[in-house]
Amino acid sequence: MKLEIDPDSCTPLASQVAEGIRNWIVKHGAGGGSRLPSIRRLSSDLGISRNTTIEAYERLVAQGLVRSRPGSGFYVADNATRALGKWPAEAASIEALTSDMWALFQAEDEELKLGCGWLPDHWREGDDLAYAIRQVTRQNRSGLFEYSSPMGTPELRALLRERLRLLGIDVAANQILLTAGASHALDLIVRHMLEPGDTVFVESPGYYNLLGLLRLHRINIIGMPRLAGGPDPQHMEALLKTHRPKLFFTNSVFQNPTGTTLVPTVAHRILQLAEAHDFRIVEDDIYADFQHDPSIRLAALDGLRRVIYLGSFSKSLSSSLRVGFIAAEPGLMKPLVDIKMLTSIAASRFAEQVVTLMLQNGSYRKLVERLRTRLSGQMAAALNLVKNAGWEVFVEPAGSMFLWVRHPEIESSSQLVAHAKCAGISLSPGHLFLPQEDDSPWLRINVAYLQDRRAVRFVDDPLRASKESPWSSQKHY
Repeated sequence: MKLEIDPDSCTPLASQVAEGIRNWIVKHGAGGGSRLPSIRRLSSDLGISRNTTIEAYERLVAQGLVRSRPGSGFYVADNATRALGKWPAEAASIEALTSDMWALFQAEDEELKLGCGWLPDHWREGDDLAYAIRQVTRQNRSGLFEYSSPMGTPELRALLRERLRLLGIDVAANQILLTAGASHALDLIVRHMLEPGDTVFVESPGYYNLLGLLRLHRINIIGMPRLAGGPDPQHMEALLKTHRPKLFFTNSVFQNPTGTTLVPTVAHRILQLAEAHDFRIVEDDIYADFQHDPSIRLAALDGLRRVIYLGSFSKSLSSSLRVGFIAAEPGLMKPLVDIKMLTSIAASRFAEQVVTLMLQNGSYRKLVERLRTRLSGQMAAALNLVKNAGWEVFVEPAGSMFLWVRHPEIESSSQLVAHAKCAGISLSPGHLFLPQEDDSPWLRINVAYLQDRRAVRFVDDPLRASKESPWSSQKHY
């Protein structure tokens, strides 16, 4: 067995060894029972520590590709080639997509998550949340033990109804379904409304988790470029001559690459096209509470006839306390609730009660007001930083926690991600947000993390920062 490893790579040696053995099993068709090199021999051949070799073997054992015989060594598992050979092409594609996503969630604690979609821990205000948790625990212990109702607690749905009215969305409480975050809401919609082979339009760049979900369900994805005033209606009209989408997924504010909001003329034209070509619009508005002055929503113009509206508290309040919702026309509620019950029974009653209390006592309103102010200041500082360093900004956002930028000397964002990794920074390549998965020079960076000195050094000179970082010479033995 001949394996090649790179001691200077940012990928841990144990991961390199495990991947090398896995590839060897695939390439050589090694059958069950084939003996692998001993720990001592493999360590000597590769010039690595015994602990690194042991860790690599244990990873393969956990994956079911290798088995250990005490006192004898490690062997290819009997079902290894069968397990590797039966994976469909779709699974490989999904794994390729999620590998970049996992990089953010599995990043070392000391890494700077500059590409993530959530606020830093030190930005989180835990006192009001902790108070609400204690109050719910003391006053209504049912939230700790009982299921929530299928549509979610009535108290929170009533509060959401009033909040939506502030955005001009007139909705009855029985048109609101609570979910375990916006990703759960998207999953319910995709399961109910789409079948393999269906076509959908999505904003490009879009939400990476949605793209993966659609590929998982074998949906045909067509990208729709976003302009400063919203999705490009002329481009959509041209695509509608050859495609018949069932859904169009769009973001109201901030998640999109421009960080801007819809202008009325664009919004009205999109709704006209939806009516004429018989497709629905899924309006994802998870960053609504980060907006200082509410702007136009498709759901408000449409009256939820063709628009399905999504919201969430996960970004603003807590990523762990997952509470989201769907607002839609009454005919959609029953099938969506049925799928929710079959797949998850209910969302968290406890989480719904905590959010309810924070809305009632005003602590949530005050919290997001402080976050808006802080994000505005950080965005201004971030724009100065990247511009002074010579980066190109896609467009100056009207708000948000994201900037879409590109480095003038690097055409592949994947290269930037690799350099960032060596500097102790986690980023996501631009193609992760694109329906067509083409390599892209653009990166989405989270401005809330740009005050860190590692981020400042990286933005100033990404190539130099990766070479100077102690991470670049760390050996992971």
